[in-house]
Amino acid sequence: MTAISTIVILTGAGISAESGIATFRGPGGLWEGHRVEDVCTPRALARDPELVHRFYDLRRAALADVEPNAAHRALARLDAEWPGELLIVTQNVDDLHERAGARRMLHMHGELLSALCAECGAREAWAGEMPPASVCPSCGAPALRPDIVFFGEMPYAMDAIECALARADLFVSIGTSGAVYPAAGFVQTAKYHGARTLEINLDRSEGSGWFDESRRGPAGELVPAWIDEVLQHTLNRHPRESGGPSPDRSTR
Repeated sequence: MTAISTIVILTGAGISAESGIATFRGPGGLWEGHRVEDVCTPRALARDPELVHRFYDLRRAALADVEPNAAHRALARLDAEWPGELLIVTQNVDDLHERAGARRMLHMHGELLSALCAECGAREAWAGEMPPASVCPSCGAPALRPDIVFFGEMPYAMDAIECALARADLFVSIGTSGAVYPAAGFVQTAKYHGARTLEINLDRSEGSGWFDESRRGPAGELVPAWIDEVLQHTLNRHPRESGGPSPDRSTR
């Protein structure tokens, strides 16, 4: 394995699907029974706020019934033990990465457990139902909406993501369809700046052809195995820096 110091990881719906969170597309997906235009656009919110708020209230409540899986926990372990730079960018709006313990991360498509004030732009932690015209604690306007990036809106933290991709030695995509931009273009950006690229996915994605290496299978199996490889390689190269045992110390 070539020496690496900076890693950027993109996660998508496939990683949370193994925890029981339905993906948005396909049979049984969250879009089934709803058009995207009905529940995930600014126009939908203006036209039918009751439907949009109810849709996300149900998604928020469903988080209580799911837990992080082995892939989330493995990424949290990488976050805790990786001595170099790391950024986990998730397209998911659930909180499973955080519950597993990941800290060096951001949500580019927003968060279910957050409310956004359409009037002043303030964000508030929000765990319960959010009826239309809920009042913003910061400015008092009855303008709270789900803190979700709707179709047609700009994803969050794109400047930070682009900077991280430009510095990355390794870019890894986990459980993504490769169909939704701008995230689908991250592999091209990373390759342009010289990063190695790895895809971990249950099936071939629309962007698989861009990756240097693809591994097929469940994230809960492949992600922990890959992280074992990465951390073991680092431990062998820098045993004292990485907090591991020195070469002459026996371990059990």
